[in-house]
Amino acid sequence: MAIENRLFDELAVGDSARASRVCTAQDLRAFALAGGSPVALPAAGAATAPGAHDTLAPAGWIGEQIARLIATRLPGPGARLRAHSLAYHRPVAVGDELRFELRLLEKRAPALLVLQTLVSSSAGEPVAEGLAEVIAADTRQSLAGGAPPEVLVHRHGHGQRLLAACEALPPLATAVAMPHDLPSLEGALLAAEAGLITPILVGDPSRIAELAHAAGRSLAGVAIVSADSAAACAQRSVALCAEGRAAAILKGSLHSDTLMAAVVAREAGLRTARRMSHVFLMDVPGVDHPLFISDAAINIAPDLATKADIVRNAIDLARACGLAQPRVAVLSAVETVNPDIPSTLDAAILAKMAERGQIGGGLVDGPLAMDNAVDAGAARAKGIDSPVAGRAEVLIAPDLEAGNLIAKELSFLAHAESAGLVLGARVPVMLTSRADPARARLLSCALAVLLQHWQVTGASAVPAGHTIGESGAPAAP
Repeated sequence: MAIENRLFDELAVGDSARASRVCTAQDLRAFALAGGSPVALPAAGAATAPGAHDTLAPAGWIGEQIARLIATRLPGPGARLRAHSLAYHRPVAVGDELRFELRLLEKRAPALLVLQTLVSSSAGEPVAEGLAEVIAADTRQSLAGGAPPEVLVHRHGHGQRLLAACEALPPLATAVAMPHDLPSLEGALLAAEAGLITPILVGDPSRIAELAHAAGRSLAGVAIVSADSAAACAQRSVALCAEGRAAAILKGSLHSDTLMAAVVAREAGLRTARRMSHVFLMDVPGVDHPLFISDAAINIAPDLATKADIVRNAIDLARACGLAQPRVAVLSAVETVNPDIPSTLDAAILAKMAERGQIGGGLVDGPLAMDNAVDAGAARAKGIDSPVAGRAEVLIAPDLEAGNLIAKELSFLAHAESAGLVLGARVPVMLTSRADPARARLLSCALAVLLQHWQVTGASAVPAGHTIGESGAPAAP
């Protein structure tokens, strides 16, 4: 529905307009990038829970919301702001809900309006107040399509940050299982060119050579190990790791089940005391930190003991990627314990296990629903007081179906960039999909390099304390 303005003669002293808005990290990022200034960019890992003022909104963002209310409500489209003064009483942080109000105090012919501007918190506490002088339009004007649209800022900086962190690390000797299609071979060769891996191609040498020739790629200096079937490729790749010739496995064009059957075989020598699980890293536009999602590919209906290992594996990868103490949300359909929903019981037990040190390295809380796990406003609305709620970095799905749905919805609807690893084996396994682009394979290789570095040194190679902008350069907090 179109928004129409109100003419000078149609307005009366005492007229008012109101609106409310929750301040989000996305708001501040859009405001900063639109103005060409990094001042409003939230810092990586900044607090977003209610009452936490790690990420403060600049005064200009508050003024922008008032200008928006003038332009859409009082007097509406066509109005020109001549002067505006604001006195601020308290800071505004990400997650705060604000109420904006305009009141018409005075009319001065021929078209000048004096408006009182009031900003308060959801609890009624004053945030800012001032006066605005506005010149009303002298003709009827309208804004088609209702209120101005929200801005979605597309950024894939987290993946670039991980790739940059690998530049100082040695390449990882990697068995590439059955690179019998172009995406598999291209992904491995691109990762080699980026200095991430030293590939050992396991498959049919003639088939691999044909693909390389068709793509105009050279295989000079690339090791090739012959294997004549998908099962043989998987088994030989695993054997190369067991022999110490390779330190990671990259899936090619074979099925995941075939590769994982070889990896989990007891005689293969890659099993550990921990259950294997898959972790997706998702770089979601508008989210100021990477999201880790588990398990979406390996464990179909995990029991409590398996979920504990799933959490441990996800924490390990998050720490390898630079999160010193990852915030882990154990998801369910609701955020309260309900005996009729078994996943809420598992979530509560996992949170207690973490509290008592049985799961270390991260802050674990649950049950949490998806909304209050990742959105500070939703957590506040439901009265959840938690260091994780509203700001989770790791999402533990109740089962494979839920995890897979979350990951694919983020990829195809939110345009997230993804990478993934299987953890819990003696070597990282890059379980990329045959439909994944080369970039996903590249990022998965980076995850494997970072994980191995963290396991060997106990330290992350990823610098902490800043985010990466679209150019790949650090953005000031």
